[in-house]
Amino acid sequence: MSEHIDLTDGERGALERLEERTRTIRRGGVLRRSQDQTGELYMLRKGLMMTYVLLDDGSRQILRFHFPGDLLGLSALVYHEAPETICAVVESMVCPFERSALGELVVEHPRLASMILAYGQIERVALTDRLAALGRTSAKARVGALLLEWRNRLRATDKSVGDNFMLTLTQEEVGDATGLTAVHVNRMLRQLEEDGLIAREGQRVTIRDERALTGVTNYVDRYRNLDLGWLPAGR
Repeated sequence: MSEHIDLTDGERGALERLEERTRTIRRGGVLRRSQDQTGELYMLRKGLMMTYVLLDDGSRQILRFHFPGDLLGLSALVYHEAPETICAVVESMVCPFERSALGELVVEHPRLASMILAYGQIERVALTDRLAALGRTSAKARVGALLLEWRNRLRATDKSVGDNFMLTLTQEEVGDATGLTAVHVNRMLRQLEEDGLIAREGQRVTIRDERALTGVTNYVDRYRNLDLGWLPAGR
């Protein structure tokens, strides 16, 4: 949140209280399954996680990836059962807290609550972009857009990240996020390399021509150019 607003001491203290407990999730471990009954939300302190749903045919659709600082589990805020599964992409640390703590935050720190609402809208718009891409853009554009999104989200919490970054996803996971098979993902990554848009060495990816890649993918960074002038004053 401090990327977008200057937090007051009271707001920092309120966020720190949400992170008093910690839980470590190994790579591939499930934090919460779809249809689980839970009263907890989670702050992601370290690592990388993802949210997905399983379809009737057993296939998986990854809906979003989560990075340090993200609030997890909001989709279940108004339901008795979780509608989605949350899983660790790499070994991760989360801070669980009761939903009632969010209610207290709304009352005591309305600006923080407003920022959580704003982030929820960012995720919704980003998910809309991905839905539109699944039906209307090429496989190469979908994979390229995921690379740009991954790099930008890493950069938001690690200023040392430039055009060179680690993509700690399997090709199957990339495929489950973009509606492609792992074989098709591999083919599209090679094509992006052959076009001079990226370079790869193992899991390390380099964006070689960001302007051209952005043009090919029609990618929009939904975490930029935010209008936050409506936020209430911090307490």
